[in-house]
Amino acid sequence: MQARRAARELALILFSQMDTVDINKCDFQDIVLKSVRTLTNSSTEELKTAGNSILEMKEFISEYEANHPKNLERPIDVSDIPVPMPMTSDMQEKLDGLLNIAEKAMLAIEIAEMAALEENSEVKKYIINLVTAFKEHKEEIDKQIKKFALGWDINRLVKMDKDILRIAICELLFVKEAPLKVVIDEAVELAKKYSTEDSASFVNGILGKVVVENNLK
Repeated sequence: MQARRAARELALILFSQMDTVDINKCDFQDIVLKSVRTLTNSSTEELKTAGNSILEMKEFISEYEANHPKNLERPIDVSDIPVPMPMTSDMQEKLDGLLNIAEKAMLAIEIAEMAALEENSEVKKYIINLVTAFKEHKEEIDKQIKKFALGWDINRLVKMDKDILRIAICELLFVKEAPLKVVIDEAVELAKKYSTEDSASFVNGILGKVVVENNLK
């Protein structure tokens, strides 16, 4: 995993705490550690949920097999035989959910490993760059969001969407270390992963307008 991608994930957790944390006095090492713990704890809970879903699916398959006409016709004292099972939309949805949980868990492990590297790791440096840029330019960043989120009160935006936009705008206008397309694509992916169904297109639209407004290339 790229260090910047890991930094964005951790920064999103940090930005979610921005209202309760004094970023002028915060210990970045401590915040990174807390962010990693938040991410890994969330993944642990999701894995527990996934485990329950797997057990439910196993029980469903066992019952389906036992109650299949081919097995009902067999003598009681013999073992059931495997039978074809149609893949229902419900089962597909559960499998998609399990795959998503597995992906998040693997990502959390990768991020935790990267964040646990040496004191001056690239992950930590990038997080500090993002937070510093936001601290220095918060009003300007939020002004960009207000300007292009037509019909939306910034204080009533989905918190996750606002934080994703803040991180991306920090990168686009002030940090300027990653290509524009990468910054926007990563922001859209974060929206798909952590926010609402309509968030990805909303975030993409706002960032596109920021790029045009500021003549970014």
